[in-house]
Amino acid sequence: VQLQASGGGLVQAGGSLRLSCVDPGRTYSRYGMGWFRQAPGKEREFVAAITVSGGSTFYADYVKDRFTISRDFAVNTVYLQMNSLKPEDTAVYSCAVRISSGSYYMRSNYDYWGQGTLVTVSS
Repeated sequence: VQLQASGGGLVQAGGSLRLSCVDPGRTYSRYGMGWFRQAPGKEREFVAAITVSGGSTFYADYVKDRFTISRDFAVNTVYLQMNSLKPEDTAVYSCAVRISSGSYYMRSNYDYWGQGTLVTVSS
């Protein structure tokens, strides 16, 4: 079952967007989830993650205090609320499922990936 990410778009610096990652088959509700991003010409990097219960969250330093990850089990969705956006946040954002053990910060510990959604922040 494919994860479905949405919510990207064009926004001015200082603005907000909320990304959604839907698991239509409720396949991954028992696993931790993460958001990663990849800017043009750069490697994919960690953004945020949330544990299976939603009780713990993890953030990259460059988004801490601006982004918030959450999950709603009733609608099988993980969200990424992005506030105070900066031009350097411009990237394709993808959600992923962490079935393996290990650090939430490492992309190699994520097993399934959804398609990305493009976020463009203008200055």
